[in-house]
Amino acid sequence: MKIGVITFPGTLDDVDALRAVRYSGADPVELWHADHDLRGVDAVVVPGGFSYGDYLRAGAIASIAPIMTEVVAAARGGMPVLGICNGFQILCEAGLLPGALVRNAGLHFVCRDQRLRVDNAATAWTGDLAEGQEILVPLKSGEGRFVADAPTLERLEGEGRVVFRYAGGNPNGALSDIAGIASENGRVVGLMPHPEHAIDTLTGPSVDGLALFTSVLKATAAA
Repeated sequence: MKIGVITFPGTLDDVDALRAVRYSGADPVELWHADHDLRGVDAVVVPGGFSYGDYLRAGAIASIAPIMTEVVAAARGGMPVLGICNGFQILCEAGLLPGALVRNAGLHFVCRDQRLRVDNAATAWTGDLAEGQEILVPLKSGEGRFVADAPTLERLEGEGRVVFRYAGGNPNGALSDIAGIASENGRVVGLMPHPEHAIDTLTGPSVDGLALFTSVLKATAAA
């Protein structure tokens, strides 16, 4: 299985995401922001960083990059897509996920190891996790506060599309402690914390993040 990882100008975590893909047993494929070619991948990771310097809004310019035209079409056709941190912002800006990510409460950049509770273990990216399980992954963002209007929040909650919630304290003021959400079909997931930094205890606080990458292998094989 091949999993693509996009690099935009300003991307910081593409190499880490490629490493996580390799750890999962899949073949990592580098994708370039200016291309229209997904290179035959089975899934896509939109990684973290500061694409295009976060000009206009975080993720706004990246959401209309040539490669994202292809990602949006592929996602609407059922391809699994994972957006991490800036990638989550990009997926919201591109319309693949609802809501928005805005400046943290208190306007401080937050960088810490963060516990998350798994609320939905039935997505393409969470099948190797269990509902109610807590995982530990790094969080590093200045615009990580998830917001949405009341009807959108009600729909996300009612449809079970909240995938992760912050546990042990809300670090950024996200509504309903939301750290990650999914599309209606569970194939597209976005989260602010960084699972790709928690795949090896030599470099991260746990190996909990690897489960997201192994999950999508099984989900794709079963599709």
